[in-house]
Amino acid sequence: MRSKLLSVVAGLGLALAGLQSAQAQTQAEPVKFALCYDLSKTYTFISPQVSQAVRDYAQILNQKGGIEGHPIEIMIQDHGNEPQRGIECYEKMKRDGAITVEFLSTPVSRAVLPRAMKDGNVMMSPSTGRGDAIDGEVFKWIFPIGPSYWGQAANNIQYIKTKSNNNLKGVKITFFYMDTPFGQEPINLLKTLAAKEGFDLQIVPNSMPGNDQAAAWTQIRRFNPDWVLSWNLGSMHMVASREMKRNGIAMDKYISVNWLNEVDIANIGNDAAKGLKRGTYVTSGQEHPLIKQIIKDLYEKGKGSGDRKNLNDIHYNTGLAMYSPVFEGARLAIKQYGWPITPDKMKRGLESLKNFDADGLIAPVTVTAKDHGGGGKTRIDMWDGSKWVPQTDWFSAYGDIVQEIVKKESGEFAKSKP
Repeated sequence: MRSKLLSVVAGLGLALAGLQSAQAQTQAEPVKFALCYDLSKTYTFISPQVSQAVRDYAQILNQKGGIEGHPIEIMIQDHGNEPQRGIECYEKMKRDGAITVEFLSTPVSRAVLPRAMKDGNVMMSPSTGRGDAIDGEVFKWIFPIGPSYWGQAANNIQYIKTKSNNNLKGVKITFFYMDTPFGQEPINLLKTLAAKEGFDLQIVPNSMPGNDQAAAWTQIRRFNPDWVLSWNLGSMHMVASREMKRNGIAMDKYISVNWLNEVDIANIGNDAAKGLKRGTYVTSGQEHPLIKQIIKDLYEKGKGSGDRKNLNDIHYNTGLAMYSPVFEGARLAIKQYGWPITPDKMKRGLESLKNFDADGLIAPVTVTAKDHGGGGKTRIDMWDGSKWVPQTDWFSAYGDIVQEIVKKESGEFAKSKP
C-alpha cells in the first residue's frame, strides 16, 4: 500500500512539475521576430512558403519549451514590396518589441537598412539586400547569413570552371538577369572574374515584367553561350525555358540563382526541365529530421501553419534555413548573456555561430564580428526529371575577389554616412 501511495505521490509530483514548467513558459516573456514580407504583389511565389515554414518551426520549438524557456512569437505584416511600407512595418515592429526584423526583398531591405543601423537594431537579410552587408565591421547590425548574390555568382563560375578542365579562357557565359537591383547585383563581380579568368561574358537584361523575352534570347542565341547564368524569378524561368527551346539552347546549360522552386519546374515541365541547375545553400526534399518532425507533430495533427503541399517546395526549406541560424543565435544570446534579450545580445549571439548547419539542413556557417555572411558556401543541384540531385559538395570560391568588392562597396557606404 505504501509503495502504491508513494507511486501516486511521485506521479502527482511529476504532473505538478510538468504543470509548473508549462505555466513558467506561459508566463515567460516571448522572443519576438518580425517578418515584413511582400504577401500581395511581386514575391508571392515565395513569401507564403517561407512565412509558413518560420511559423511551423516556431511551433515545434515552442512545444519543446521555446528558446531557453521563452516562447517564440512570429509577427508578420505585408509591405507589398514597397520601400515606404517596409519602413512603416519596421517602425511598427520596433515599437512592438521585435528582436530581429527581416524583409525578403532587396529594395525594401536597402530602404530600411540605414534606419536599422542608426537605431542599433538587428536586421536579417539572407539572400536579399546589399551584398556588401556581410562586412560586419561596417554593417554592424545587418546579418545576411548565407551566400550573397556575389558569392553565389562566384561559386557558379567556379562550377563552370571545373566543367571546363579548370580553364575558362574562351568559355562563353551569358548573364541573363531581371533588370532590377536584385538582378544587377552580380554584374561587377562577373566582370571582374571575366577579366581574371579570360571567359567571354555576355550581359543581357530581362526587361520587366519579363513575359516577353524573345529579343533577349535571339541575342543570346547569336552569342552561342556554353553556359547561361540566370538571375530571374518565378514565371520568368518558364518563359526562358520556352525561348531556349525555340532557339535551340540546351536546358543543361542553364544555372539559376537560388530562387527557383518546384512550381517553376512544374510550369516548365518535369521532363523539359531535365538538366537544369541551380545554386543553393539549403537541402531540398522532406528527408531532413526537422521536416519529418513538422509533418508528424503538426500536419498529421492538423496544426500546420498553411497548406501541406507547400512542404514539397524548396522555398519552404529555405524558410527553415533562413531562421535556423536566427533561432540558434537567439538561444546563444540568452544562454551566454542572460535575459532580457537585447539587440546587442542578439548581435553577439549571432556572431557566436560556429560551423552551424542545422543538422545538415544548410551549408555550414560561421559568423563573426567581421563576417556576417557566414562563409558564402553553396552547392550546385541538378533537376533529373523527378528530383534535385546534388552535383557538388558545399563550397565557396574566389573569396579574395568577393572580399575585395565587399570592402570597396562597404567602404563607399561608410564614407557616405552623415
